[in-house]
Amino acid sequence: MKYGYETIIDLKGCSGINRKMLKEYVISLVKLIDMKRYGKCNVVYFGKGRFRGYSVMQFITTSSIVGHFTNKEAYINIFSCKKYSVDDVLEFTKNWFNSNKVIYKTIWR
Repeated sequence: MKYGYETIIDLKGCSGINRKMLKEYVISLVKLIDMKRYGKCNVVYFGKGRFRGYSVMQFITTSSIVGHFTNKEAYINIFSCKKYSVDDVLEFTKNWFNSNKVIYKTIWR
C-alpha cells in the first residue's frame, strides 16, 4: 500500500522572490489544494555563495510543503497522503513565481 505522493518542482527564471511572497505563496497553495496548515509557515534566509537563499517549511495535516529558493530558481516538494491536482499546482506555481521553465516529477511513496 502506498502512503501518498510527492510532487517535485524545479523552476527557472523566477522573479521577485522575498520572504513575504513566499509566505503568501504557501498559504495560497494550501488553500488551492484544499489542505490545512499545521502551525506557522517557517521562512529562513541563510547559506553561503550560490547556496544562499530562502528555505520554507510548512507542515500540513496530511504531510508537508518544503521549498528552497535562490535569486531566480525554486525547488519545491509537496508531499501528501491526500490527493491534489498536480496540474493546478504546476500552473499556480509557475504563475506565482513568473517562471520561464518548469521541470517536475510526481512519485508515489
